[in-house]
Amino acid sequence: MTTFLPFTAADVASAVEWVLSEEAPVEILGHGSKRGIGRPAQYEHAIDLSAMSGVTLYEPEELVLSAKAGTPIADIEHLLAQNSQQLAFEPMDCSRLLGHDTRGGKGGTIGGAISTNLSGPRRLKAGAARDHILGVTVVSGRGETFKSGGRVVKNVTGYDLSKLMTGAWGTLGVLTDLTVKVLPAAETETTLAIRGLDDETATAAMALAMGSSAEVSGAAHLPYGVTERVASDLRGADAATLLRVEGFGPSVASRVETLKTLLANAGRIEELTDRGSRELWREVRDCTPFADGTARPVWRVSMTPSEAHKMVLALRMEAGADAFYDWQGGLVWLRMEGEPEADLVRRLVRQFGGGHATLVRASSAWRAAVPVFEPQPAALAALSARLKAEFDPKNILNPGRLAAGVDSATLAQATEEKTS
Repeated sequence: MTTFLPFTAADVASAVEWVLSEEAPVEILGHGSKRGIGRPAQYEHAIDLSAMSGVTLYEPEELVLSAKAGTPIADIEHLLAQNSQQLAFEPMDCSRLLGHDTRGGKGGTIGGAISTNLSGPRRLKAGAARDHILGVTVVSGRGETFKSGGRVVKNVTGYDLSKLMTGAWGTLGVLTDLTVKVLPAAETETTLAIRGLDDETATAAMALAMGSSAEVSGAAHLPYGVTERVASDLRGADAATLLRVEGFGPSVASRVETLKTLLANAGRIEELTDRGSRELWREVRDCTPFADGTARPVWRVSMTPSEAHKMVLALRMEAGADAFYDWQGGLVWLRMEGEPEADLVRRLVRQFGGGHATLVRASSAWRAAVPVFEPQPAALAALSARLKAEFDPKNILNPGRLAAGVDSATLAQATEEKTS
């Protein structure tokens, strides 16, 4: 097996050209923190982007940052913090959940975050990673280098290829350089934890808070027992319904009081501020409650918030499962006791309004046996296959990562991303 360690976009293009000439499958990776997500596949070669690291442009006053794809998220967040700014989509660090020892303990890279479109609790307010990408430089499976987007929100015609590459999991091209929008960080934050609510009541409380004037930036629910698996300042096993408020000090204090009044009859309310709040939401973001050092299957389910607790209740009547909720209930993390129960999980998701279920953690045997990513409808699968054939006709980039046969990402939004 040959591992390429490029330093420039030109090096990446040369590596892809060589692999293309061999018509050999190649794995694209940064720190490898997400290697355990997707179907296990055999690759003859690898392109390791970890040496392509560094911020190449940062203009705090313009809220713009450009970096090479292998730049650690931790380095970017440290730089942004010096200017009271942040990656508002809160990219998830999968390394602990999947049990990976990443380079220097720095978790994933900016290229990996954009390639997978994994977004954290603030997605409710700030949007997903896809909404923050401004431009990319990519080497396609043809060995061709192209750029899309730039330093402004809209500057191209036709399809926005920057967004097309976001969530493609490296199956359409190799990201070499990226430009993202950054946003001011909150001066302070406070999280209210309502204790003891069941899943249904918590869903109603989160919906009430999100519909209020409090401008909640995070809404999650940790059922009974799950709270014991976080290392934050939460105490006891009682369920905790979490509501985060961010901003300037006086504004946060006022909005917190609004929430306390609104939810006065919901239950006992605890308050976590600043560091305690940040640590708690980091654990929610990284699915720490299920980072138990095992290979027990973990699902990431996106569905209608009001239906999620009903789906979980129905699931528990047929299989052993543990769960907690993010995105006001719109994101459900499930840990199965035994088998992944893929057919059951997806049937129930369809029954309760539809959505997407991704098998984030499982043994290699299970990842080879069941569809890891949500199966695409026929029309979307045909569109994805055409895109794959256009960008990677020899199917050399991360083949088999997303599905058996010809891969491509779930690109339903591709037809909606035209700009004028």
